[in-house]
Amino acid sequence: MDIAELLRRTRTIAVVGLSPRSTRTSYKIAVYLQEAGYTIVPVNPHRDELLGEQAYPSLLDIPDSISLDLVDVFRRPEFMEGVVREAIARRDRSGNNPVIWTQIGVSSFEAEELANEAGIPYIRNRCTLVEHSRLLT
Repeated sequence: MDIAELLRRTRTIAVVGLSPRSTRTSYKIAVYLQEAGYTIVPVNPHRDELLGEQAYPSLLDIPDSISLDLVDVFRRPEFMEGVVREAIARRDRSGNNPVIWTQIGVSSFEAEELANEAGIPYIRNRCTLVEHSRLLT
């Protein structure tokens, strides 16, 4: 997959596991992505709003009217299969098939295999901030 092209055409990013704490990596990267012009859709079951955007408890709670280009995941590897299953269910319901992007250290072989079987592109162990700043700035 051409990551530079993916980042150029991406407009809306679901950030799964976005923390409200400004010291956390997920928060810093989401702020960077917002400042780069992306629309952020926070996914955090403990918050109604993050970074000025409505937050949702899960990918399945994001309205189908919101077309996601990328699902940027900041959850531990043991939760990745569940995130992929939600992405598959949301895709089947809405027709929207975003790329799943796992941050460094959060990928899981089983989740990647599940995504591949479902035809969902899966990027493993890469940082969106690093890749964006390296390829597009």
